[in-house]
Amino acid sequence: MFRMNACLVALVCALSTSAAAQVQLRISCAGAENDWLVGGLKVFKEQIDKSSPGQFNVQIHSASSLFRQGTEVPAIQRGNLEMSTMTTFEVEQQIPEYSVFSAGYLFRDYDHVLKVLRSPIGQEYVQTVSQKMGIQIIEPMYLGTRQVNLRQAKNIRIPSDLSGVKLRMPGGPGWLALARGMGASPTPMAMPEVYLALKTGSIDGQENPLSLTRANNLHEVTQQIVLTGHLVQPVFLAIGKPVWDKLSDAQKDAMRKAARAGAEYNDKNRLDEEGKLVGFFKEKGLQVTTPDVSAFRSAVAKAYAESDVSKTWPKGLKERIEAIK
Repeated sequence: MFRMNACLVALVCALSTSAAAQVQLRISCAGAENDWLVGGLKVFKEQIDKSSPGQFNVQIHSASSLFRQGTEVPAIQRGNLEMSTMTTFEVEQQIPEYSVFSAGYLFRDYDHVLKVLRSPIGQEYVQTVSQKMGIQIIEPMYLGTRQVNLRQAKNIRIPSDLSGVKLRMPGGPGWLALARGMGASPTPMAMPEVYLALKTGSIDGQENPLSLTRANNLHEVTQQIVLTGHLVQPVFLAIGKPVWDKLSDAQKDAMRKAARAGAEYNDKNRLDEEGKLVGFFKEKGLQVTTPDVSAFRSAVAKAYAESDVSKTWPKGLKERIEAIK
């Protein structure tokens, strides 16, 4: 009996030690459950569970169900959250000179984004974020190319045609500068509130990648897509540096590989879907129109030049980014 009790105690102690050693990784994401970004996070979890069985406890919280959109980064920095899909706009709130990475019409396309972020420019970005914010970027992921989506159809050719349009934007000076450059009246709002706001007329429109517009069913409460293509947007799978620094080299390597697999899943599916979504929205009865994009590009550049946002940009950085082919 004594030997049996001793074995039982030893087993319980072993299990307790194993559970205590397991790394908790809660990921907060504003993406809808059916969005490719959340699908990529699920691939990340699957790969981690496969490569490092029992070492990590990955929990995915989509649609801002754990932390409200915009509060994830401070939560990571306080130690209340381990991971999120951080945006360049969240970085610029604490490192203002990096607002250049959020500038409208900066990136030409998806390939340009990846080349920049995998270049020495991107490596410097990751290092600076780590040092100044205490957050480790693991892998970039493609959120999509953002387009304007209006509650009521309107003839939009140049930025002045959006004058007076209450356009939902995430909060932050970079977003507001971009919206004003496009001619609209920016209305900061968290993503989960947008559907009802469009339905009730609290806002006149929103701008998002087409895949997010569909994933959040915003085509049900809007009439038009305007293909402004004003922002080719990455997000970053990111983790608190104190959590990251406690991991072994093998665990870090496993996380990097899992993150790359998740990013590839998200990116491929999002790119494929983007090529088909114009047809989908037309089938749903939405007007899909293309404005004078060069007029929007010029107006946005002028707005940045006249705003305080661009005054912090490191000299020549925008040109270095644009020069990458």
